[in-house]
Amino acid sequence: MSTTRHLINRRRRTAPPAEEAQKPARRQPAAAVRARPRSRTGARPAEPAGKQTPAPARRPWPGARDRSAGDTAAPTSPRGGRLAAALGAAAVLLGCFAAFAAVQASGGDDPAADNAALVDAPLTSEVKGGVGEAVEAVFSVDYTDLDENRKAARTYLTGKAVGQHRQMLADVREQAPSQKLVLTTTVTDSAVELADGGAARVLVFADQRNTRTDTDETSYGAAMVAVDAVKDDGRWRISNIDTFG
Repeated sequence: MSTTRHLINRRRRTAPPAEEAQKPARRQPAAAVRARPRSRTGARPAEPAGKQTPAPARRPWPGARDRSAGDTAAPTSPRGGRLAAALGAAAVLLGCFAAFAAVQASGGDDPAADNAALVDAPLTSEVKGGVGEAVEAVFSVDYTDLDENRKAARTYLTGKAVGQHRQMLADVREQAPSQKLVLTTTVTDSAVELADGGAARVLVFADQRNTRTDTDETSYGAAMVAVDAVKDDGRWRISNIDTFG
């Protein structure tokens, strides 16, 4: 008897109460979310430094200038654009005026309009040929025939050029017989600066070869002279020699 009572009491102690078994399970409350206090303007305060999310990098518009630190260039102001346009218009007007002045001068008192060297090709060719022939003749000396050079001087020189030529070749004529010198001058190019039919000014470039036949020594040099020439009895004769010092 006592054994049966003890068994029943033990089952009651270990079994859950009937009311507790009939009640539904109580739902656990969700974790409370602590609301961040708002400022008076309604904006939330900034997240702590460790929880900030970096903002995505902004891609500039195509062709836009990079306004990063160090790029301090300012955009062009409308005033600067108007100034550049005004200067451009002034340059165009000045160019038109210069062209108009050049056209007027070509038919007026421009000295270049009377320069036959610019418009008369046959005359220019004639002057270059005559002056080149004269320069080669008067500046070539052969110790075996010094009279040939004197004859060339009488033929191709006139006025002031006679004394200039004599002074320039004095040493060559003196030393030619003893050193057996042969001086040869060859005109390589020339340019007619001014021509008016009976007179001209010509720039002459020439190569000179000086040979001592007694020692077979030869030296070469380049020369440049400007000569004034006049046409006399169908021949161009040199009236002045400018050696540029």
